[in-house]
Amino acid sequence: MKFAAIADIHGNLGALEAVLADISAAGITEIVNLGDHLSGPLDARRTADLLIDRGLVCIRGDQDRRLVELDRTGSCQRRDYKQLDRKHLDWLASLPPTMFYRDEVFLCHASPRADATYWLDRPTDDGSVQRSPVPDMEAEAVGIAASLILCGHTHIPRVVRLRDGRLVVNAGSVGCSGYTGVEPVFHKVEAGTPDACYAILERTRLGWSATLRYVPYDRAPMAELARGNGSPVWASALATGWVE
Repeated sequence: MKFAAIADIHGNLGALEAVLADISAAGITEIVNLGDHLSGPLDARRTADLLIDRGLVCIRGDQDRRLVELDRTGSCQRRDYKQLDRKHLDWLASLPPTMFYRDEVFLCHASPRADATYWLDRPTDDGSVQRSPVPDMEAEAVGIAASLILCGHTHIPRVVRLRDGRLVVNAGSVGCSGYTGVEPVFHKVEAGTPDACYAILERTRLGWSATLRYVPYDRAPMAELARGNGSPVWASALATGWVE
């Protein structure tokens, strides 16, 4: 089995198109999508149209859940929400929070237990983000009977082999290479490259192999869109991979 895992597109249509083309060029036909598809100051509508048209295996991220929750309130002025039609919101609402793919790969957005948890990495008091202790990683995966667990959410690509042999892979972010967060402390996440990131997974006779792919794309239009929509942090991250 060989397939690709993408995550955290966040409405970045240019990055998504580049990643899909790269996956196709590699001869890979199966793709799983780990959530946070549309949220942000970019192109939510056309990103949703492309994802729905492609019919990818998708789960729901925390920001997808938030858009659905806002829709149920009956009033929302967020730019991403206002781009979406009923079919887009119904599609988001239909997505499961987790799932087993082909009966042996567990898909989650942030961690198996929650859709907004920092799992393989965590913010520290100095505002940086560091790898989590192995016991903490393993505690989140208790009871998940899968040899491969895939996640996203932090936008930080990472491959971790748990001590029981299970492989955990954070596929990184297709569409947002940096951001700032405020919980549990103020922190910056910076990929250090503006390239779109995804993972290729392959089951071999010795176990799962994981390859992280960084794909360059024309990021200027998305960076300018973010800046024009009043999101300078996004604009900086999209243009450079760093938060200025």
